[in-house]
Amino acid sequence: MPTATATDVEGDIAALSAAIDDVFDVHSIRRLREGLQVGAGVRSRGTTIEFLGRLRLPSDRAYHLIAERFRARGYLALLRDSLEGDLAIAVPGEAPNSRSRWWLALGLFLATLLSVLLAGSTPRPHSSMVATLFSGWPFAVSLLSILLAHEFGHYIMSRRLGIPASLPYFIPMPLSFLGTMGAVIQMKAPPHDRRALVAIAAAGPLAGLALALPLLVLGLKLSTVEIVPLGGPYIQEGNSLLYAGLKILIFGRFLPANGLDVFLHPVALAGWTGLLVTALNLIPAGQLDGGHLAYALLGQRARWLTWIVVAVLVGLSFLWNGWIIWAGLVFFLGRVHAVPMDDITRLRGHEKMLVVLLFVILALVFTPIPIDFRSLW
Repeated sequence: MPTATATDVEGDIAALSAAIDDVFDVHSIRRLREGLQVGAGVRSRGTTIEFLGRLRLPSDRAYHLIAERFRARGYLALLRDSLEGDLAIAVPGEAPNSRSRWWLALGLFLATLLSVLLAGSTPRPHSSMVATLFSGWPFAVSLLSILLAHEFGHYIMSRRLGIPASLPYFIPMPLSFLGTMGAVIQMKAPPHDRRALVAIAAAGPLAGLALALPLLVLGLKLSTVEIVPLGGPYIQEGNSLLYAGLKILIFGRFLPANGLDVFLHPVALAGWTGLLVTALNLIPAGQLDGGHLAYALLGQRARWLTWIVVAVLVGLSFLWNGWIIWAGLVFFLGRVHAVPMDDITRLRGHEKMLVVLLFVILALVFTPIPIDFRSLW
């Protein structure tokens, strides 16, 4: 790739400065080195130009004008704030917009479908392998529907806001309790601003929960309350506040209690898993949905929240040792946030309320001891 000469850069500086003169009052200009990482998914391939000054318009209006004018000169626009003033940063090139590998997404989904069917299947005497595998369809269809709703909530909102995103990539986990580790979706370019970040981050948990709750209620109505059998292995699903409340409403008592518990129908297990997935995604750290929401609300202060999350997870590991793995993941991976292109524009009142609502949902669906594998003798 040809490198811009000093004369080219000087010409760009003059042109860009003139292009935003009615929007941005430039106080000083600085050149940044090539190859500088200036945001998630955005790395400079040439000389980055940083304009320090003051916005002449509200930031949400100003950014769109600056971005359009920078784009006409072959630059990507970022807005940042600093102690000295506002920063308009011109990054050579365009935002990434590579195509999704649909064949990989489809292959992983089919592999996950088989894995989840196997996890939900019930072996029966004299049944063929195909019949046994097909017996897991109530669990598989319910769980994958919830996961698809969650991931396509992100995907559709990203596309609606003009932000390129990958198709969902499911993660099969054969011979495990649930048959999958969920799915991931990748934003291929930073969101425009914190408002877009909230919309994308919130769409997944809300869409997944909108399907998980009715499936959980339906599944609980199909479930039975029975005596817990002694003398064999027993898997106890964890109680969140919401889950325990639904069982009280449906069965008229808190369970498990007095040797009785709910024997979950496969649809109920899928609904319960949907609540667990929602809780894990809403943990306020890094690239998780909760991490995006925390950054949108708190900005760089969200980095301090990461340390609190790590400490809480380490404390919870004394109740369930799986949390120590999550603490390690948050420690090593959870300190990187999706910083939007315009990091100056703040959330409006209704967007702040949406963030608060989602963290209230986290409190309602979080399970301190998600799964307890034990043997009662």
